[in-house]
Amino acid sequence: MFSRRLTKPIAIGAAAIAIGGGTYGIVGATASPSSGAATTATSLSTAATSLSATSGEPAPRSGGSNARSGPAAGGSSGTVDSVSTSGFTISTPAGQKVTIDEASSTTYQNGTSSSSASAITKGESVLVLGTTSGTTITASQIVVQPTGGGGSAASSAAGVVPFQRGAQSTSKQAGQIPASYSQGSGTIVSGTTANKATEVALAAYPGGIVDRVVKLSNGEYEVHNIGVNWPHHIFVNQEFKVVGAN
Repeated sequence: MFSRRLTKPIAIGAAAIAIGGGTYGIVGATASPSSGAATTATSLSTAATSLSATSGEPAPRSGGSNARSGPAAGGSSGTVDSVSTSGFTISTPAGQKVTIDEASSTTYQNGTSSSSASAITKGESVLVLGTTSGTTITASQIVVQPTGGGGSAASSAAGVVPFQRGAQSTSKQAGQIPASYSQGSGTIVSGTTANKATEVALAAYPGGIVDRVVKLSNGEYEVHNIGVNWPHHIFVNQEFKVVGAN
């Protein structure tokens, strides 16, 4: 393994994920207003009509309040493929390749204990939270997870459909979709709120890359998922439990 810089361990509060009966969530999680403030997203400067080369989903049209013109809070999970002095790459359970950039502010956790960059080695299963731009994530937090908990078997069990270039996106619905939901509505959130919603969404539907989290008018969240043909939208309630997907 490459000789890697050591980052001073910073203690991170561990969130417990409860999984049962097909419903996933962080138990007792509450978002503080200061850490998860919603920020109104800027509209895309031009209308996008072509299919996304990453997700196979039509890119958002201009004018929607959650349309993106730049990176946003999100994350991914998978197995470490390779490690360098500045970051590493992972493969998600659905086969998507993701580049992880580390920074001096990146914090590390091994299970429930604080750790350092040296914990990131080839073959480890990791959850990465940070700022997503396409298939690259600038990591704010990296958690080394137990192996075998979020692999391809879990992805298949959740019904995740891997991305295939040229293949039409799968059209189906799971669970409950907010009645007032319309694609392109809501405001992008960041901080602790986005991290919690991203974590539970990836636990329920492993394999994709979360590239934004949007707060809807009813107080729930839409977690936007790319790198797979399904699901593209994962819905998380105010208690940070996954309630539906499409």
